[in-house]
Amino acid sequence: MGKTIAEKILSEHSHTDAKAGQIVVADVDFVMVNDVTGPPAFRKYDEINNGKMYKERMVLIPDHYVPNKDIASAEQAKEMRDFVRKHDLPNYFEVGKSGVCHQLMVEEGFAAPGRLIVGADSHTCTYGGINALSTGIGSTEAAAAFATGRLWFKVPETIKVVVKGHFKPYVGGKDLIIKIITDIGVDGANYKAFEFHGDIQNIPVADRLAVSNMAIEAGGKAGIFPCDDLTREYIKDKVRGEYTPVEADPDAVYCRTLEYNLDELESMVAFPHLPSNGHVVKETDVKIDQAYLGSCTNGRIEDMRVAAEIVKGRKVHPDVRFLVVPASQRVYRQMVEEGLMQIFLDAGAFISGPTCGACLGGYMGILAAGERSVSSTNRNFIGRMGDKSSEVYLAGPAVVAASAIAGKIVTPDQLEGQ
Repeated sequence: MGKTIAEKILSEHSHTDAKAGQIVVADVDFVMVNDVTGPPAFRKYDEINNGKMYKERMVLIPDHYVPNKDIASAEQAKEMRDFVRKHDLPNYFEVGKSGVCHQLMVEEGFAAPGRLIVGADSHTCTYGGINALSTGIGSTEAAAAFATGRLWFKVPETIKVVVKGHFKPYVGGKDLIIKIITDIGVDGANYKAFEFHGDIQNIPVADRLAVSNMAIEAGGKAGIFPCDDLTREYIKDKVRGEYTPVEADPDAVYCRTLEYNLDELESMVAFPHLPSNGHVVKETDVKIDQAYLGSCTNGRIEDMRVAAEIVKGRKVHPDVRFLVVPASQRVYRQMVEEGLMQIFLDAGAFISGPTCGACLGGYMGILAAGERSVSSTNRNFIGRMGDKSSEVYLAGPAVVAASAIAGKIVTPDQLEGQ
């Protein structure tokens, strides 16, 4: 009986014949923590006190409240710096050299095909976009990985997703994953992995990362794409060390199969208060107060280019705040070099340095009572970005940019004359 990608990676890392449903103890390639989840992990590591630390496998990235917004967040950041200095840890990315943790894990070459990566953040599943098995864990588990280099895993069943065709203009990975979550629900993939097949060559890697990022919004443990020429090109100047791509066996067993025709996929928007509440944008009529472009889902340079193309020569609607937040310093620099920064500034957008900020309701874009935001982020739960009576609508970068101009949620081709 053949194996899925998840089964193969967990077999390799556990040195067993891992099959769905089994419990295995596996070596992790990297464990990541951020400024929020790191401090509890540091304290728990000190409690373990086994005299061991897998320093080269540890990655520490402050991103949720950077720059620090108050004394509490400053203390969190200081605790991370103190831990780094105490243990002389090599993989720490300070503010000014950093970005959103999941963007950094790819940019800095920790994520790669065939690797098993865990992170104390639920959207660690992002790296499945480049053929890794990556998944979120808790701070206590992160501490255990610091001390042992290993963790236990239940081998997930896998949902096979077959895609055919090409995306229409301004439709992309965000629309695909909103459609999938809408079809199966926020619990439709509980403790399962998604594995993508078909015309994968028609999905750019940036879009794959966005799809994998939101696997958790359907309850998934991972969302894994195969490694192809696009993958290798995307990581060739980034990846650290050697890597071994993994592909599923032809006779692998799947618990379910989903099929999507990309030629027919429309721009989607997820209404409050669940990512599964998806609607076709052109069938909606929603006025907005804020448009937010950024996050670990859609803060990459490819997203910024799409948005800049749409807003170039136009002005942000007078009733809308358009917030543009690149996912890393590298993306920020590329925006400057490519002239995208000037386009956004000329349109009337506010641009910040990389931070998670408003995505988690932290700061720099909090919504007041009754306000609505269209956002390229990944969650729209009650109170996610501000007051409990505010509303968050999830969409791709093209729709976010077009909506900032129109003052309501629209697709780019609905902007004619504006």
